Amino acid sequence: MPTTLTPAGYVERIADQEIAEALESAPVVVIEGAKACGKTWSGRNHACSEASFEQDEQARTQARLLPRQFLDGPEPRLIDEWQIVPEVWNSIRHMADEERRDGRFILTGTARPTDDGIRHSGAGRIMRIRLRPMSFFESGISTGDVSLTSLVNGEACSADRPEIGVPEVAQELCRGGWPEHLGLPPVQAQRRLRSYLNEIAQVDVSQVSYRGRRRDAQKVGRLLVSLARNTATTASLAKLASDTAASSETHTAQDQRTAAASLEDLASLFVVEDVPAWAANLRSQARLQQTPKRHLVDPSLAAAALRAGPERLLGDLKTLGFLFESLVLRDLRIYAQASEAAVWHFRDSHGNEIDAIVDWGDGRWIAVEVKLGSMDAIDEAADTLNRVCQKVDYDLTGPPARKVVITASGYAYDRPDGVAVVPLTALTA
Repeated sequence: MPTTLTPAGYVERIADQEIAEALESAPVVVIEGAKACGKTWSGRNHACSEASFEQDEQARTQARLLPRQFLDGPEPRLIDEWQIVPEVWNSIRHMADEERRDGRFILTGTARPTDDGIRHSGAGRIMRIRLRPMSFFESGISTGDVSLTSLVNGEACSADRPEIGVPEVAQELCRGGWPEHLGLPPVQAQRRLRSYLNEIAQVDVSQVSYRGRRRDAQKVGRLLVSLARNTATTASLAKLASDTAASSETHTAQDQRTAAASLEDLASLFVVEDVPAWAANLRSQARLQQTPKRHLVDPSLAAAALRAGPERLLGDLKTLGFLFESLVLRDLRIYAQASEAAVWHFRDSHGNEIDAIVDWGDGRWIAVEVKLGSMDAIDEAADTLNRVCQKVDYDLTGPPARKVVITASGYAYDRPDGVAVVPLTALTA
C-alpha cells in the first residue's frame, strides 16, 4: 500500500479511528466540519494522493473538463474542499459504481452543497464523518484518566486533581480547539477568531445561501453576537431575530424568516451546532420543551464575538459558566461520536432541566450537569440530577447508566449518592 500523506507534526484525532474504519467499509468518505478545524490534515493522514480546489484554479478547471483524469491517482485519493467544484461529485459516484471497492476517495468540505440532488445521491456509497475543533484530550489538556465509555459501563470513577485550574481553563476556552491555535496566546487567537467571524458574515454565508441569495453581512454579524450572548440557552428564534434587526427597527415576521435562513446557512458552514431536545417519556404531566440549546461549534467563537478574554470572563462567572457549558458540550460530542452516541439536552414545561443527555440508543444513557466547580455548586448539580432523572419514565427509557457532574477542575470521584464528579481536564472518549 502506498505511503500516506500524514503531515509532519500531525496530532492524532479521536475521529481518526472512525475515518480508518469508514475507509474499510465505503468507497467514499466525506469529512465535514467548520473551516480550520483540521479536516485537510486528517484527510492527509489517511490519503495516499491529494488534490485541492481551494487555492488551485488549474485543479478546478481540470476537474470540470477532465474529471476522470483529475480523479486518477493512488488511493485513497483526497479531494480537498470538493464542494467548490460540486460537479466532481457525479464523477466520483460513477467511478465508485463502476469499480466497487472500499477506500477510494476522501472528500473534505467546509460547507454542505446547496444542491440537494448532490447531497443525497450518495446512498450506499459514502460515509460522512463530522470533525470538530480539538477536544481537551486531543489538545493535551485533559489527562484522559476517565473515559465516557467507562462511565456508561459503570466503572469506578477516580482521578487525581489535574494541575490546570479555572483560570487556565478560561484561557484554553478563549484559545479554542483550532489546530493552528495550539500554543498561541489567547489574545492572538481571539484576534484571529474575530477575523474568522467577519469572513463568515461578509463572504461565507452568502456563498452557501439558498440560490446564492446575498445575506446582509451586518445582520449576520449581529446574529453571531446574539448566538454568543445566548450560548447554552434555549433562546427562541424571535429573540434572535429581535437582536439581529437594526436597533431602530421593530422585528417582524420577515426578520424571523431572515434569521431562520441565516441560521440554516451557519449550520451549513458547521459554525452553529445547536443541541436538540431529548424526546424522553415523563412520569409527570409536564410537557417536554423542543427548543434546541444554542451553541457555536467552539466556545472560543462566542468569546471572540463578545470580545471577552480570559480576564473579563473570570470577572463575569455567569458568562464563563455558560461558555464553559458550551465547551463541555463540544467535548462530549467528540467523545460520544467515537462510540456512536448522540448528545441532547432535557427541559420540561415545569423548568426541570439537565444540561446534557448522552444517549447510546440501546437503552444506555448518561445524565450530565455542568458546573465550574465549587462544592456547593456540585451539591446543587447532584441534587438536580437525582431529582430530575426521577421524572423520566424508566419503564420506557431504562434508568440512567450514570449521573455525572462535569467540572472545570478538581478530583474525579464517586459521591455516596451515586453521582460521579469528573473534571473536563480528566475526561476522554
